[in-house]
Amino acid sequence: MAKESSKSDIKQDKAMIKAMIHKHERHDHPGKPLTKFAKGGKTGAQMKAVGRGMAKVMNQRKHMRPVRKMGI
Repeated sequence: MAKESSKSDIKQDKAMIKAMIHKHERHDHPGKPLTKFAKGGKTGAQMKAVGRGMAKVMNQRKHMRPVRKMGI
C-alpha cells in the first residue's frame, strides 16, 4: 500500500510542478511555447555534455535501487 501511495504522490508532485511552471511561462513569457518536460531517456544536452554512452549510463543510474551492504 505504501508503494502505491508513494507513486501517486510522485505523480501528483510532477503534475503540480508542471502546472506551476506553465503558469509562470504563460504570465512572464506570453506567446512563447510552453516547456516540454523529459519523458525519460537521455537528452541531447546530456549527450553533448558527457557523450552518448555515458549519458545512457548516468540516466540509468538515477532510477536504480540502492544496493544493501551485506555484513560480511
